[in-house]
Amino acid sequence: MEVIAITAGRHGSDARVGRVPDLESVLAGLNDSQREAALALRGPVAILAGAGTGKTTTITHRIACQVRSGAFDASQILAVTFTDKAAGELERRLQALEVDGVEARTFHSAALAQLSRLWSTRTGEPLPDVLDAKAPVIASLANALPPPHKFLPRRELASEIEWAKNRMIEPARYLAELGDHEPPIPAELMLRIYDGYERRKHAMGRLDFEDMLGLALRLFDDHPDAADAVRSRFSAFTVDEFQDVNPLQAGLLDRWLGDRDDLCVVGDDYQTIYAFTGASPEHLLDFTRRFPRATVVRLEDNYRSSPEILELANRLANRLGGIRKTLRSNRPSGPSPVARAEPDESAEVTAVVRAVQRLHLEEAVPVEEIAILSRINARSEPFEEAFATAGIPYQVRDGAFLRRPGPRGVVQRLRRATANTAVAEAVVGITDELGYDPQASPDADEEVTRQSDLARMRSLAEEFQGTHPDGGAAAFLAELAQRFSTAHTGRGVNLLTYHRAKGLEFDAVFLPRMIDGELPFRSGRAKADPREERRLLYVGITRARRYLFLTWPRRGRSRPSPFLDEMELSPAGPARASSPGVPVAAIRGGPLFDRLKDWRRKRAQADGVPAYVVFHDRTLAEIAERKCKDWADLAAVSGVGPAKLERYADEILAVVAGG
Repeated sequence: MEVIAITAGRHGSDARVGRVPDLESVLAGLNDSQREAALALRGPVAILAGAGTGKTTTITHRIACQVRSGAFDASQILAVTFTDKAAGELERRLQALEVDGVEARTFHSAALAQLSRLWSTRTGEPLPDVLDAKAPVIASLANALPPPHKFLPRRELASEIEWAKNRMIEPARYLAELGDHEPPIPAELMLRIYDGYERRKHAMGRLDFEDMLGLALRLFDDHPDAADAVRSRFSAFTVDEFQDVNPLQAGLLDRWLGDRDDLCVVGDDYQTIYAFTGASPEHLLDFTRRFPRATVVRLEDNYRSSPEILELANRLANRLGGIRKTLRSNRPSGPSPVARAEPDESAEVTAVVRAVQRLHLEEAVPVEEIAILSRINARSEPFEEAFATAGIPYQVRDGAFLRRPGPRGVVQRLRRATANTAVAEAVVGITDELGYDPQASPDADEEVTRQSDLARMRSLAEEFQGTHPDGGAAAFLAELAQRFSTAHTGRGVNLLTYHRAKGLEFDAVFLPRMIDGELPFRSGRAKADPREERRLLYVGITRARRYLFLTWPRRGRSRPSPFLDEMELSPAGPARASSPGVPVAAIRGGPLFDRLKDWRRKRAQADGVPAYVVFHDRTLAEIAERKCKDWADLAAVSGVGPAKLERYADEILAVVAGG
């Protein structure tokens, strides 16, 4: 079959690529929105891809259409992603579509390749080597900090340097540009680290990853012929996860593009969760202001999650601002998400472990398809110990308890302790050496985790001393190894943070500790931006395919997360749990909605089809909210097409009119 591809030129005029033999084979299996995006071959294109809507499928098929149509040679296309893994996946899928020669790279990889080719010939200077990591350069500078700052994980200091460099803030402007941003240590001390790091790096003749982008910008600005060389090589660009672009990356993309507009960006402002790297959804939100004639395609058909999970996600989406996207499930109906209050944190952990056992044994859900998400790494430890006790394998994607900086430091020093040293006393002394401060209220996530882990090591040592008064360091270390013994690489229940979970999906997702101060997160002077915290929760919810559990402890002064109330799940709202441990189903209520669901159940049974084939919950909820009175009202509801209008309209209107 031949397809005529219509493409927009630079000035908005239509430009026919022509009749393209067998283009339909490339489009096979795409839905209408994906197909529209794939056939937008030229000019600026923004693909607003909601969670689970097949964005990688869409952009690879679009690139295949660009090549198959003759709009561009494969070698003229640069596809940019944020990880080497994602770049490899793009290349693999393009090869499956019989498209070879497209260059798929990360921003840093592309910049390094261009610098390697152009820097020396344009500047006459050798290109410096690239540092493997910042930590070795930072280490001695950090060791000179006053306690307790000298014990801060080097990764936190490196992240702060990256925060500044991604925003193109040099040490000389660091203090003036901080604004509301809180560095992990006092600003003057952080400036000392940042300035010292830059000086040492320069003396070593090395670059870091941010320098690669900055050096590429300098090359293209100072040597226009270098920019021309890149522009003559690449004529069309596709940028995935565009909501995660920071100012440095946006600047590099501008140099590549020049005054052209063959740029396709793909992203979801609802999933902007990396503000600490300089990412901002504004690059995506401003795209149509920069390119007023851009083709904009929304992908809202979700192939990951059940209708019930998406109904909850869409409730939260109402609060996310940005570009409105309402996800529609293409999967069978599943169990309702469950929100549940437990008496305390211990009971919450026990309830989660039991639910995991039930899913695995009764519902045959593989343990590798179960995830427990936490706001920070410190929250994995009670689950690690509980799973070990229950004999359930688990994997910690952000670093298991005994491998994290605090516990690892304690273990290393305990191995050198004398045999007759009391364990509790030894651990108290070691944690003091490592900067444990029970009064500390650190701002940095990593330091919150480290302090929490050091406190946990103290309590474990005290517990061991009480049950093994004659036990020494070796016996205590052996017990630790046993208590945390079922962690396996690559298998078991997944314990990870919300940030690490982005881009992943699981059959079942647990979101424990849904309390104020955890989501949204608050520590020390630092209070996380509630807008980004809300997006984090949205990312967590949309990782789930079929089962979703939200839990929180009731004991003490902790209050449920305000986000629960926004989703109509707060115990203060109409879905209140009558007692701890009673599940609260996350389903929109109301007598009319309930009557519509009852009608749908009976109609689905009569037709011999699943309920979701008749209508999704979201559609019934909108009909109930509108209180549709006639065919015209029903036709305005998303999900009520001409065929369903003809088949069901009279029955639905009778239910609505029934009082």
